[in-house]
Amino acid sequence: MPSIQSIYIALEAGSPMTQREGVTVITNKGIEGDRYAMGVGAYSKSNPQKVRDISLITREGIDAANDGLHAGGLKKYLDSETRRNVVIEDMSAEALNHLLGKEFYLGAVRLIAIELCIPCERPAKLSNKIHFLKAFENKGGIRAQVLEGGDIRVGDPLNTALLAELD
Repeated sequence: MPSIQSIYIALEAGSPMTQREGVTVITNKGIEGDRYAMGVGAYSKSNPQKVRDISLITREGIDAANDGLHAGGLKKYLDSETRRNVVIEDMSAEALNHLLGKEFYLGAVRLIAIELCIPCERPAKLSNKIHFLKAFENKGGIRAQVLEGGDIRVGDPLNTALLAELD
């Protein structure tokens, strides 16, 4: 079953992502202490306004992007350099992308996948590396809105079946 491999937050736009073992997730806001929950992320004031409560990416997606970069003699991206909040293991990038428009649970937190995280060059600029946009195409993860908050920890499952059980 897919689960949380790692969790990251950044205190403000451009600051390094720091790894956490567990975090509190706030309904319709995001991860407590993260730049987007506090309204100070690089894209917090985008127009039109977008939901940026929490972002997820897969271990498989990061590894596939890095394999392509490495094959070309380029530097790999660390998980934290993707600028995503949660890294999910045991799930393909394609399966994560197919959650768009669907509700799911991350531990006890209920989310709905809002949109794909279309890669941009910000992670490349912040890490002084190149080709993030191309390497992470279709592997950049998703953004989700928090429908019911709570605490999540490394190891918590990503579960879509739980919703069917509740109906």
